[in-house]
Amino acid sequence: MARTAARGRALALGFSTVALLALAPAIMAPVAMAAGPLRSAAKGHSLLQSRELWATIDVCNPAKEPDTVGIRGSMPGDGHEKDAMYMRFQLEYLDTKSNVWSVPTHGADSGYVLVGVAKTGRQGGSSFRLGAPKSQPGYTMRGVVTFQWRRAGRVVHQATRTSSAGHPNVAKADPPGYSAAECTIP
Repeated sequence: MARTAARGRALALGFSTVALLALAPAIMAPVAMAAGPLRSAAKGHSLLQSRELWATIDVCNPAKEPDTVGIRGSMPGDGHEKDAMYMRFQLEYLDTKSNVWSVPTHGADSGYVLVGVAKTGRQGGSSFRLGAPKSQPGYTMRGVVTFQWRRAGRVVHQATRTSSAGHPNVAKADPPGYSAAECTIP
């Protein structure tokens, strides 16, 4: 599924440092992108320990989409074809004064996005376009993905992963195969 933009939605990030205040007029473009089913299905507690459960940065400031950060997640299916799988994509920024990862006050959150039925694993993703003036110093972002398996609308399993690098078969990555823990926008 191609990435789509939620046009006209302002992102008021509310960063505490002057350099990061420049991100206030940023625009968020959440997208759910299922890459099709993955092969295995996990059961019970192994579901939350699965190697298929991960988050990564799959897009970091590419030339054709400047100031864009993409987060991608992968989750195993639980084997139940009536269960639904959801992912929530959030950006965090590194506060350079405190060296602590912080959550923007508004907008860097896709909300929960349906990525498919839980019979097999799925990948999904969301991109965020940040509108920082070029005169400001760079900033570093990372992704956090919360995964939910729901049965009849009720959460039966939940896990959260912070973006990490080196994941194989990252669908929709730009450039192809890109997988990073962080994205620094110069």
